[in-house]
Amino acid sequence: MIRLKNLIFVICFAFFSFSSFSFEKSSGFSLNEFDKLNTEGKTIVINSWNEWCSVCATQTSIFEQAKKDFPDFEFFFYEHDKNKNISEKLNIKFWTTIAIYKDGKEIAREIGLDKKEDIYDLLKKGI
Repeated sequence: MIRLKNLIFVICFAFFSFSSFSFEKSSGFSLNEFDKLNTEGKTIVINSWNEWCSVCATQTSIFEQAKKDFPDFEFFFYEHDKNKNISEKLNIKFWTTIAIYKDGKEIAREIGLDKKEDIYDLLKKGI
């Protein structure tokens, strides 16, 4: 019985560990591009993530749909631990942070949202 429990634990651990690594985010984020779009008055959505984070993986799937539902928004994603310069400039201290900028100003920020309706409510602040 103990071996079966251990096997189930190992399978669950492997599934959740590897599934968090299976997502991909790319956006070509650069501070220069952010500054340029910010001065143009664009609505910019920034998401800070880490590769092993399961909430980040959930956010990724929601953002894939959000890009279609909010076509006038610019979406930028960056890996928090590998891009400290972005975190410092935007004062983002935690992965899973979603920040929205419009007309050169930050208008909303939340940490850890993992439900589509909550993320969409936040995004609507940029309309």
